[in-house]
Amino acid sequence: MNKILLIIKREYLTRVRKRTFIISTVLFPLLYLLLIFGTGYIAEKSKPDLKVALIDRSGLIREELVDKANKTDSSCTLTLVKNNTDSIITGFDSRGYDAYIVVPEHANWKKGIDSLQLNTHKTFGIGVIVPIQSKLNRIWNEIKNDSLGIDESKKIILATSTISLKINNSMNRNADAGTATVIGYVCGFLMYIILLLYGSQVMMGVMEEKTNRIAEVMISSVKSFQLMMGKIIGIGAVALTQFLIWIACILLIYIIGKYSGNNSGMMAGAVVQIQKAFTSVDLPLVVGCFIFYMLAGFFFYSSLYGAIGSAINEDMREAQSLSFPITMLIIFSIALMSSAISNPGSLLSLWASIVPFSSPIVMMARIPFGVPNTVPWWQLGLSMISLIGGFIFTTWFAGRIYRTGILMYGKKPSWKEMAKWAFRK
Repeated sequence: MNKILLIIKREYLTRVRKRTFIISTVLFPLLYLLLIFGTGYIAEKSKPDLKVALIDRSGLIREELVDKANKTDSSCTLTLVKNNTDSIITGFDSRGYDAYIVVPEHANWKKGIDSLQLNTHKTFGIGVIVPIQSKLNRIWNEIKNDSLGIDESKKIILATSTISLKINNSMNRNADAGTATVIGYVCGFLMYIILLLYGSQVMMGVMEEKTNRIAEVMISSVKSFQLMMGKIIGIGAVALTQFLIWIACILLIYIIGKYSGNNSGMMAGAVVQIQKAFTSVDLPLVVGCFIFYMLAGFFFYSSLYGAIGSAINEDMREAQSLSFPITMLIIFSIALMSSAISNPGSLLSLWASIVPFSSPIVMMARIPFGVPNTVPWWQLGLSMISLIGGFIFTTWFAGRIYRTGILMYGKKPSWKEMAKWAFRK
């Protein structure tokens, strides 16, 4: 036990003291915020400012309808043209227009128009066509409303007379499907990133020790299982430390936004939305289960990654080819997660949240929908027990591969050969 603790201490302190750990811990929240707000800012600034000439030969479109439609979206501007239409068609780009649309003479408000053409010399994507089409439909609806004698009061009634459907869960009154869906996706994708990122760190660490011949000295003093267990738990503690720091940063931002006294602005609005969202979720249970599944899932997968690292040399192509099946298991779990979020009580979701290969991702997608209503306690307990058992087995399995592979050089192993190492007496 003392040897395992020494290995854990060495793995943990070696990685925590590195500059890369400090930089990644600080930069990840900043980059995440930059990704959220930066992409929105870039998308807003990169909107095209198109000028489109709307040539009306039907006489149905009025100037005020076009002006009203232009106020809905600034990415394109429609300009009504009724005179000198031929000159606009032949030289629209020289007159400052990016494109032109012709409404034919036979256009009828009762029958509608099958399709119109956006004539241009440029290449546009669907993101440009949609707002123009939306404005034309808005104009045409106004023409139909005026022709049918529908005044503003009737328009308001038509616009507001819609049916909103909400789920009434008799077993869990506080359940909110929208919030649970968002939290489920966030937890699942965070788990996906953690398993891939830190699992590959275990593989790279083992490869580095094998290349530097450090493992030859260590394997003479400790058992392969102890070395593998210490390395996995040490790097897992690093992952947990980084995750807790990120949680602390989120809580700090939440507290500052709540008690800063400035109850107006984006921060205060975001805090209010977070408060409303989390009232329908058992947040302590979600966080506690996330920490468990993060560590147990990491232990499960990192032992396999460590076995691969011990069996290969410096060639990264070998590492990628051997680790591909394990990576595919994690990616397949993401596909199962989408199905579980759509129907968290299905039989597929149940088994996917119990099988150790997919339970860290799928179960974390189901838990926000409610425990014990959507996820009974026996399912949660069975999932945890099976994941712990799977971790113990994969660590034992990887340790037996490790004891042979760590001392083998110059040979490219296969999965079949690695299985023989594991079950060799």
